[in-house]
Amino acid sequence: MSLPSDNAASMRRYAQHAATYDRSAARTMPLRLRTIASLGLQPGDVVLDVGAGTGLSFAPLQQAVGARGQVLAFEQSPEMFALADARARDAGWRNLWQVCAPAETVRLPKAPDALLFNYVHDITRSAEALNNLLGQARPGARVAMAGMKFFPWWTGPLNLLAWLKNRPYNVHAAELWQPWDRVQARCGHFEWCSTQCGMGYIAHGRLRDDGRALHQGGAA
Repeated sequence: MSLPSDNAASMRRYAQHAATYDRSAARTMPLRLRTIASLGLQPGDVVLDVGAGTGLSFAPLQQAVGARGQVLAFEQSPEMFALADARARDAGWRNLWQVCAPAETVRLPKAPDALLFNYVHDITRSAEALNNLLGQARPGARVAMAGMKFFPWWTGPLNLLAWLKNRPYNVHAAELWQPWDRVQARCGHFEWCSTQCGMGYIAHGRLRDDGRALHQGGAA
């Protein structure tokens, strides 16, 4: 399978930000932890960290699933993956599996019970990536998402700010009206709420047991 040209553009952007990523992500750490909490992880669960970046979610995920669980992770940016790998080696986690691979082609060693999509906008806008990842999850798996979105349409010029903040990291920076909708369509239950004064969101849901897509509206 040939990868979209968007992947190369995304990798170039993250190569530029890898060294400073942890510092820039510090301000959204409370949102990251809130998103992880919405997964309702239990000891023994298998959780997938989608586009794991530098591995900032590894520690809270490890704590949630315990020694009997497992954290699966992938990251396509070699620069970001190298930092995640160093973090994992320093911590000595034995129940972490990770690989440097794109979302469209990564093959997981087992089916996850839960999937974390934390600030991985381009992945959530890729049908190929979602088909691959969600297709490997257990039926009824829990999903949680966080990221940026546009302000309500009537705020007008404020959305230029959202676009400018998203553009350095993501190829699909203009697709911020309902960035969760492609995941929502695969869920039988899905809720979302605004964060960061309307420029961000957190969402969580559960994949349909029968594998069929359900297009439903509504926000929590």
